[in-house]
Amino acid sequence: MKVQNKTILIVEDDVKIRKLIKLFLEKEGYEVFEAEDGEAGKRLFKEHDPCFAILDLMLPKTQGEELCRWIREEEKSDIGIIFVTAKTTEDERILGLKAGADDYVTKPFSPSELVTRVDTVLRRTGTRCQKLSKKGLTLKPRKGEVTYKGDTLELTSFEFRILEYLMIHAGQVISREQILDALYDMNQKIVSERTIDVHIRHLRKKLQAITHQTFIHTVRGMGYKFDA
Repeated sequence: MKVQNKTILIVEDDVKIRKLIKLFLEKEGYEVFEAEDGEAGKRLFKEHDPCFAILDLMLPKTQGEELCRWIREEEKSDIGIIFVTAKTTEDERILGLKAGADDYVTKPFSPSELVTRVDTVLRRTGTRCQKLSKKGLTLKPRKGEVTYKGDTLELTSFEFRILEYLMIHAGQVISREQILDALYDMNQKIVSERTIDVHIRHLRKKLQAITHQTFIHTVRGMGYKFDA
């Protein structure tokens, strides 16, 4: 089963290895962001708040161990982290794990094995990353927070719930009736489909104002679809 709405940051200075890892992860349904050095990795981490990170130990500008400590200590993040490296001594492995990594893969490695290890770590840490993310737009259900590349988007409670429902069903056409049934309890069923249109119109304007993208599309005569 493919993973949905899981974002992974790859920080690896070897372009071929980075692209290969990205290819295998995207085939499994992950959304992947890539950086070629530690400073770019920090910038992308702040921008996209990924659910997982794959870090090379030997990186330009900021070493992998330092980047890992920054994620743990400065960003206070407990996401899953795997190191990939050519280092093989036991002491070096221990240092990497002490820096905060969850697992360690030695080069050369099988991309399929790496994906399996990512899946394994995510099964252990997945509850720590309950969020929906697409193209820089991130929704965190437990925090009631929506951000775009780090900038907060102010939504009403109904707008938030509609956006969450559409993102969960990204790529599917959702009717107004489905939205009503999913988001309103029996005491609120007097809400009309026209009210849903108003909420979505306001939501779409707010999204476009901050993202300059059209995430929610109207499917004439059927309903709405979140851009997958």
